[in-house]
Amino acid sequence: MNTQQRYRANIKWPVSVKCHERSIEGVTLKLSPYGAYIRCASPPRLYEILNMSLSVPDSDCSIEATVEVVFSNKYGPDDRVTPRGMGVRFLDISEEDRQIIAKQILDYLQSNNVNVDPKKLRGLQTLIVDQSEGETEVA
Repeated sequence: MNTQQRYRANIKWPVSVKCHERSIEGVTLKLSPYGAYIRCASPPRLYEILNMSLSVPDSDCSIEATVEVVFSNKYGPDDRVTPRGMGVRFLDISEEDRQIIAKQILDYLQSNNVNVDPKKLRGLQTLIVDQSEGETEVA
């Protein structure tokens, strides 16, 4: 199974993306430790490399990442099934930021009683624990 599809959650965080000379504002509709689907009015072309900033709600934290556009719904329908926006994968993101996302997804899944395959849930918990242990060993 594709790792990017394992741990997606319907988490809405404000997003700002730098695209050439302009800024694109949007909101995540799906979020994973490996990428996101971002609803925005004018998504860029496929394969563009962009700098993205995610604002973590109820926190002073923002997550900075370099992303690649892997899906763009620039010209298709803009409806509930296919909202205008873009799918991105994280190319460069700190492990601490990936862990923040993983913890938020785990909290979301548990608090919303989302029916998740226990193997996938353990995988997400392992991602969080492995990164925490790695930080401890370095310190």
